[in-house]
Amino acid sequence: MKRRLSFQVKLFLSLVLFSCLLLALLGTILFHFIDRQLHHDLGQRARVQASEIALMPGLAEKVARRDIAGIAALIQPLRNQSDASYIVIGDTQEQHLYHSESPERLNLPMIGGDNAEVLQGKTIISVRKGGIGVSLRSKAPIFNAQHQVIGIVSVGYLTSYIANINVSLLWQASLYGVALLLLLFIFSWMFSRNLKKQMFWLEPKDIALLVLQQKALLEAMYEGVFAVNAERQLILINRAARELLDIQQSESELLGKPLDQVLQIHPAFLSQHEVKTHDHITVLNQRQVIVNRVAIELEPGEPGGWVCSFRDKNDINTLSSQLSQVKRYADNLRIMRHEQLNWTATLVGLLQMQRYDDAMRYIHAQSAGAQQVLDFVSARFTSPALCGLLLGKYVSAREKGVELKFDPACQLTRIPAALSETALMSVIGNLLDNAVDATLNARKPATPVELYISGRNQELLIEVADQGCGIDDSIKPHLFEQGVTSKPSSGDDMLGAEHGIGLYLAAGYVKQAGGSIEISDNSPQGTIFSVFIPFQPAALTGLSHE
Repeated sequence: MKRRLSFQVKLFLSLVLFSCLLLALLGTILFHFIDRQLHHDLGQRARVQASEIALMPGLAEKVARRDIAGIAALIQPLRNQSDASYIVIGDTQEQHLYHSESPERLNLPMIGGDNAEVLQGKTIISVRKGGIGVSLRSKAPIFNAQHQVIGIVSVGYLTSYIANINVSLLWQASLYGVALLLLLFIFSWMFSRNLKKQMFWLEPKDIALLVLQQKALLEAMYEGVFAVNAERQLILINRAARELLDIQQSESELLGKPLDQVLQIHPAFLSQHEVKTHDHITVLNQRQVIVNRVAIELEPGEPGGWVCSFRDKNDINTLSSQLSQVKRYADNLRIMRHEQLNWTATLVGLLQMQRYDDAMRYIHAQSAGAQQVLDFVSARFTSPALCGLLLGKYVSAREKGVELKFDPACQLTRIPAALSETALMSVIGNLLDNAVDATLNARKPATPVELYISGRNQELLIEVADQGCGIDDSIKPHLFEQGVTSKPSSGDDMLGAEHGIGLYLAAGYVKQAGGSIEISDNSPQGTIFSVFIPFQPAALTGLSHE
């Protein structure tokens, strides 16, 4: 049977592997950084040396006379002090006049093909293969008294020399890396061992099984169960406890809260918290319950909390409450069923009397309004998502007592390329919601909200008009700023926090699409929102989807 590694070993190996990969990645990045910086520094050093040699007094005269011996006598002392791999002097014919490493190359052509810019008077840095190998070199022109180029100075560092420097630096860094890796090994082993100890030397699968078993056991219990730690903070509560005590929050929302903030507890219950009790009658959330309390001992004799189980003192009340809820639900279903039966009975009676025309008229009367809107929206708008939004807003407004009227000239077969379908629905939805709310807040009876959407004349036009309470002139300039709203403040913090967001988002979508929003007063009262978004050429090919 194949032996499986323990959690501690797996964690240790994972930490070690991750540390090695991290160090390898850091080492690679460090090597490339050092190599690039070294090339830059040596290139600049070669440039400075080449420029200084080119300006040496007497060098130009010796180069002009092709005084090879004089050039060697002048340059050799500098060569002895320089860390460069070589120093080369050449004439305008690209012939060697001096080579610090290969004197036999005198009067032979210079290799590399990078002298053209130098002969034009420029100082360059390049990587080329020369007579003694590939090198990083800088070349500078030699000028005579008339500022004419008469020669070339080349100072270079062989790539093998640069590689040796990199290897030396990398070796030093490797020593530190190995030391760091050893420390990481020790830390990883101690960390994994301490973590395993905190887990009571259990494997994760064993802990997961225990948690699942505990959760299943708690949820299957009819009794309510909750647990608190030594600070009397709630650390566990099952479904039965929340139901029995009428707690609406979920378990995740309750955990960590002080017990007295979650439950309405009799003061004696907390004062007797140091005593184990069985079948103790107390009041939790104004409900009489029978409680059993047992200590949680992390160490012998050191309570780390308490587990309490309880049940309702009067189980009949609980059953009665549940039956009442079922009865109310059944009554609601019975009413809905009764209305449906009345409608069906009427239809069946008409059919039995063979009054088919009356039956058809009855069916049409029940669904005529909704069907007309459905047919109109489906015929005028090609976007299924937009049709669904408009139908949903129509039904929602009707339930609130507001009629949503579509302009007969509505027509939209495409949307601007710069405006996504989701953004379009957000703009229309927010404008309609605001119009319906304004209509409901008006003092006079609800008047229809009018909607006009058109894609003619290479421009998307959306116009929403209401005869609601209107918008104060002082708010209009700031209406599209975040948090600004014309709606009355709500006592509900959650509802109030949502105000001032819809128009801000809608204006952002319109602005991103290159459009604009205009606000005007309606007659005799209310507001008209007009949105103008130009079509882009890409939008002429069809409907744009997100």
